[in-house]
Amino acid sequence: MKLYTRNGDDGLTALFGGGRVPKDHLRVQTYGAVDELNAALGLAAATCPFDDMAAQLHRLQSRLFDLGADLCCPRNSKHTDKVSRIEQGHIDELEQLIDAACADLPEMNCFILPGGTETAARLHLARSICRRAERWTVALSHAEDIGPAIAIYLNRLSDLLFALARQANHRAGVEDVPWRPGK
Repeated sequence: MKLYTRNGDDGLTALFGGGRVPKDHLRVQTYGAVDELNAALGLAAATCPFDDMAAQLHRLQSRLFDLGADLCCPRNSKHTDKVSRIEQGHIDELEQLIDAACADLPEMNCFILPGGTETAARLHLARSICRRAERWTVALSHAEDIGPAIAIYLNRLSDLLFALARQANHRAGVEDVPWRPGK
């Protein structure tokens, strides 16, 4: 199989389940932001010195492929039954991971600057990309039925990435850098 198909040379791309849309279509922008987030998680995992955290990031990457497929397959598609949809159970799982990541962290009483260790900085970058994916998802939800769980999942995922960035710093013995307004 060749890597290139030339099918998108006209500025259109295919959705799973049929139909072609412009590459700047809101749905494509949305799952494109999820793909960018997935790549950012891969970069964070590649530099992560903690095997358990890197494995967790890889699991999140796999779930983001599910989420991307969910977005790529409209709910009224003939192939809707072939796609794993993001559901409340996935959100519950993220909340458990957030609680576990925060369990040993010092209390936070101020805003912190993104950074610290390289892994933490990469996780903060992934968090900001996640927020962009969430914004695109909310916009898409106003135009099309994408189900109720995807935007909530991305909101929780950004929280988890924040918690993991703090955890990466804490485990490395590096303090979070507080934001000092006006400094």
